[in-house]
Amino acid sequence: MQETNSLAPCPDSPNCVSSQSLDTDHYIEPFSYSGTLAECKEKLRALFTNQPRTHIVAETDSYLHIEISSLVFRFIDDVEFLIIDEQKLIHLRSASRTGYWDLGVNRKRIEALRTQFLQLP
Repeated sequence: MQETNSLAPCPDSPNCVSSQSLDTDHYIEPFSYSGTLAECKEKLRALFTNQPRTHIVAETDSYLHIEISSLVFRFIDDVEFLIIDEQKLIHLRSASRTGYWDLGVNRKRIEALRTQFLQLP
């Protein structure tokens, strides 16, 4: 469970994106939000409500870790959100546990989640 203000770094393989990555191949913009920490966390949780092959495996007041299994081969991807309330930012990381190349799935997932997050009230 996450207890610091940083997420694990991405491996050298191209199957990971992180808003805390220092290299451009893995970097993705963090989410921004308004409102309270609790409201932000509830919006993040809502993104995964009733999603197939998805479950929350760990959470604290400012951290959320979700596992997502692929449909065909049941590969597991880890999606993590770290809320920095003082900056109104959500740092994130999405990574495949196995394999080398993910065909851009993790980056596409985060951008789709960003769009959905911004549409929530």
